[in-house]
Amino acid sequence: MIPAARPAVPGAGAVLTGTAYASCHHGEILQGVFLDDRGHRCAGLVTLPMSGPGSRAEFVRRPGSPPEELSVFPADRTKARRAAALALAECAPLCGEAPCGGQVRLTGGIPVGLGMGSSTSDVIAVVRAVADSFSLRLPSETIARLAVRAELACDPLMLDGRPVLFAQREGRVLEVLGPALPPVVVVGCVLGGGAPVDTLSLPVPVHDDEDVRAYERLRALLRRAVVTGDVALLGAVATASARRGQQRLGHAEFDALTDIAEAVGAVGVQIAHSGAVAGLLFDPADARLASRVAGCVRALESTGVPTTRTFTTLPHHHGVSAWTSTSPTRSAGRT
Repeated sequence: MIPAARPAVPGAGAVLTGTAYASCHHGEILQGVFLDDRGHRCAGLVTLPMSGPGSRAEFVRRPGSPPEELSVFPADRTKARRAAALALAECAPLCGEAPCGGQVRLTGGIPVGLGMGSSTSDVIAVVRAVADSFSLRLPSETIARLAVRAELACDPLMLDGRPVLFAQREGRVLEVLGPALPPVVVVGCVLGGGAPVDTLSLPVPVHDDEDVRAYERLRALLRRAVVTGDVALLGAVATASARRGQQRLGHAEFDALTDIAEAVGAVGVQIAHSGAVAGLLFDPADARLASRVAGCVRALESTGVPTTRTFTTLPHHHGVSAWTSTSPTRSAGRT
């Protein structure tokens, strides 16, 4: 059994300031509706991990102040404020204290609205920072529960990086697919000119039995890709999931992405199902990797699709660092 919480430093005194960090992701490899272990339909997703941008939170706790005196900077991070209140209500009783007020300060460079998990990153960083102010470390299951309450649905950024099929509206793991995804090199880009996607304005998908069977087949293929380290199969699953997501998102650039992927020898395409970020996936063991990536960047830019960053899910591989710019210009709107 994992304890509800445990001291970060056994025997340490109360800590009034807590700090924490949470990473983001690069959209989904797979997202749809799946069956849980009881045979019930459940929305689920598998995210593409990415190092680099993230959210950092600092929480200054003020014991004795009313819980309503809780402020967040930037002030528009309302989900983060809810997360702080929930975390205070969770952590204070564990230390024999009453919930109080305080101040949260968030920093980080995750673009908002592109489907990179910016709100979940904020929420997790805040929950961890509040816990840290009590000298506590909350288990991932508790953080997931609080994150769902704070934002109604969340990404699995609180987990240990293993590829999981995650029920984003329930905050629970449907399946651990294996120890690690097959490593890929990703040429990132943004669709729709990089304009944020208002997912709440999109039509709610209705899935029939055939849809569920199709997603379960993709789940089985992704499981096989993880177990065998098959990069090409991973790319095929991502492309199939992105294609099905087109029924809801309708990105005008989708056909161009898949055409470029085929022309330059990418193993597949992945698109955030709740945003505008996308990526062309390459096998890092490909002997022609450098020329393929360069050709991909040229083709995307010539098509009018802005490139963002080329990164790999391995720290260093074949001369591609974990996070490098592929854009000729830098701007705050780029990922």
